[in-house]
Amino acid sequence: MRCVIVDDDEAFVKVAQAVLERDGVTMAGTASSCAGAVERAEALRPDVVLIDIRLGQESGFDVASRLAENRHAPALIMISTHAGVDYADLIAESPVAGFLPKVQLSGAAIRRILGMD
Repeated sequence: MRCVIVDDDEAFVKVAQAVLERDGVTMAGTASSCAGAVERAEALRPDVVLIDIRLGQESGFDVASRLAENRHAPALIMISTHAGVDYADLIAESPVAGFLPKVQLSGAAIRRILGMD
């Protein structure tokens, strides 16, 4: 499975990359903005994109909507340090496969959300 992480927290991205690679997930790339995420997804064609809900001044939900417009859109999973219940309505209305708390990030958790377990 090839993955792109969209998050503006460089420290988290480094830790997430190490955790996911240990779990057999290939890190195709990273982005820290909506424009960067769209560019990376189009260029790298990952299987899944993990998108932080809060990207500085941008919303991860806007990123998800933009990525979902592509007919070859990857699976999308929202991530956050905040509880999923805080965003339940927005997650349900978005084109994402699910939500994953950052503290629970793992290859197995991604596979479970995508129904690959």
